[in-house]
Amino acid sequence: MSRIKEFNLPDLGEGLTEGEILAWLVKVGDTIELNQPIVEVETAKAAVEIPAKWAGVVTKIFHEAGVTVEVGQPIISIDTEPGAGELPEPSAESLAAVSIAPSEGAIEPGMVGSPAPAAPGVGRTPVLVGYGVREASAKRRPRVSTPAAAARAVTAPAATPAPAVTPAPAPAVPPAAPVRSGPVLAKPPVRKLARDLGVDLATIAGTGPLGSVTRDDVHQAAEGARKPAPVAAAVPTAVFDASREQRIPVKGVRKLTAENMVASAFTAPHVTEFLTVDVTRSMKALDKLKTRPEFADLRISPLLLVAKAVLLAVKRHPMVNSSWSAATGEIVVKEYVNLGIAAATERGLIVPNVKDAGRLSLVELAEALNALVRTAKSGKTPPADMAHGTLSITNVGVFGVDTGTPILPPGESAILAFGAIRPTPWVHKGKIKVRQVTTLGLSFDHRIIDGELGSKFLRDIGAFLTDPEAAILAWT
Repeated sequence: MSRIKEFNLPDLGEGLTEGEILAWLVKVGDTIELNQPIVEVETAKAAVEIPAKWAGVVTKIFHEAGVTVEVGQPIISIDTEPGAGELPEPSAESLAAVSIAPSEGAIEPGMVGSPAPAAPGVGRTPVLVGYGVREASAKRRPRVSTPAAAARAVTAPAATPAPAVTPAPAPAVPPAAPVRSGPVLAKPPVRKLARDLGVDLATIAGTGPLGSVTRDDVHQAAEGARKPAPVAAAVPTAVFDASREQRIPVKGVRKLTAENMVASAFTAPHVTEFLTVDVTRSMKALDKLKTRPEFADLRISPLLLVAKAVLLAVKRHPMVNSSWSAATGEIVVKEYVNLGIAAATERGLIVPNVKDAGRLSLVELAEALNALVRTAKSGKTPPADMAHGTLSITNVGVFGVDTGTPILPPGESAILAFGAIRPTPWVHKGKIKVRQVTTLGLSFDHRIIDGELGSKFLRDIGAFLTDPEAAILAWT
């Protein structure tokens, strides 16, 4: 069995055939551990960190940052027995075997994401099962280098000569702290913070558990640097060409979102209804929840009660939680609710979902929403969290917007827009008083949900938010 194992880019989600390497978290010569994050890859659904399948020493990195790699192509090779002495010189027979056979430890053939059967032809590479084979061409787009990325950059021989480029003179940089050779322990949000501040994690002595790097460690390293943090990188200045136009490639999350929205808008007949609701009692109920010990460590917002209202309304109107199957000519009603929450990220709009949310208690639902938001903000939402949603909520109120006409995520029959909560003159018990008021907008697939069902569903959500304590007692 070969000591050198090649790790191919795995299938990172349903139907994804490629991913762009954003950053390498290791370099040639590093000693890595099993399941240690080694590379950050962006797909059409999210940016994810891929863990190592073997422990050992990195011997080769096949593609540098900025390259788009097909699923099934090798991205890194690892010496799994670094203590066994020098590597033997590869023979012609072993080289031929490597070029034909899949790398050891690859995904089992026949599974989604495993290498496809070999096909005749030169320069072809296995991809997703069911997708055949594609020409093996790694695509790359220009990327903006940062000092942190430069410290991790890996120099590999190019397959073909590249045009000569005269680099701009680099600014003088003070001597960096010694770089550790072992793996850096840090959570994904901390890694993102370090990238945003231009701090190399390898130069920081972690103060967290097991020597892990914390957010405070990163901030202290950034403050101690002689140069200011790259604020301009967070808000890039638009660069226009001679025609005073800027062209932004449509790719990744934004490309998939656009394709899904167009498909949804022209496949499912959308209908939207609106309801303005007095949520004063909901806001008071939230204040009570915040004083309870089980919610002490949780961040709770009106979205929690809106999510609970949707889940209870689904129990009364299960047809709303369904999908239209054109292939079988059926309406598929789900007993489970995978509740999607639309989240705006740097890479575009994503809709991760809380699996089987209808079975969660209010505390468990709050914990799940907290985890979902944290992961989305860190840019590390895995594709599995965005798959198989059944019903969604988009909270446009956080942007100060009153309401909107949301477009259905593909495969779902309803989505609720939750608007801003504002102090508003309102007739309450026969008198005009200032109350906390919001507007709900419900879009639904008119093939499944007619006006009556949609209206009753929206009415019940509004009734819950008008008096959540009474609704919970009456409906559960």
